[in-house]
Amino acid sequence: MAEKIILGVDPGTRYMGYALILVEKGNITLLQYGVINLTKYDNHELKLGKIFERITGIIDEFSPDEMALEAPFFGKNVQSMLKLGRAQGVAMAAALARQIPIVEYSPKTVKQSVTGNGNASKEQVSYMLESILKMKLEGERLDATDALGVAICHYYHENTLASNKGKKALGIKQAKKGSWAAFLSENQDRIK
Repeated sequence: MAEKIILGVDPGTRYMGYALILVEKGNITLLQYGVINLTKYDNHELKLGKIFERITGIIDEFSPDEMALEAPFFGKNVQSMLKLGRAQGVAMAAALARQIPIVEYSPKTVKQSVTGNGNASKEQVSYMLESILKMKLEGERLDATDALGVAICHYYHENTLASNKGKKALGIKQAKKGSWAAFLSENQDRIK
């Protein structure tokens, strides 16, 4: 697999997490992660403008090959959902303006990919990310580690898709999606 930079984004209207990882010969290196603080803007349009500006700046600085976003989950507050969808759309527009492919993952898929448990807490995801990267993650905001989880989830899924195509060509049967056998098969590098 060639060297690749993946930008992970955890959309938000108060704090938007982002993370960039470099994948090289199966090794994951954290390039940068952080939070775009939008709380100082009281106007939603200003927030959207800041999201576009910051994501575009990150893209221009790191030239990611792909963007992975956490898809918003449906909540009871329709207004919040609309605002979150707009924030996600603006981040996507920044990537599309630079012709960067985009993939979305549900929060449950991200948690499942990183921890093996689709119902894991944000703290459990952060702990597993530290284990995967073999480093202590700094920062008070879990939005940044969520974005890192999205980027790593994308790498695992992309890796799995590529290896599954090869297995199908060889006639190798795959474990049922969502099973422990499938998880173990997809995450050989995480087994000790």
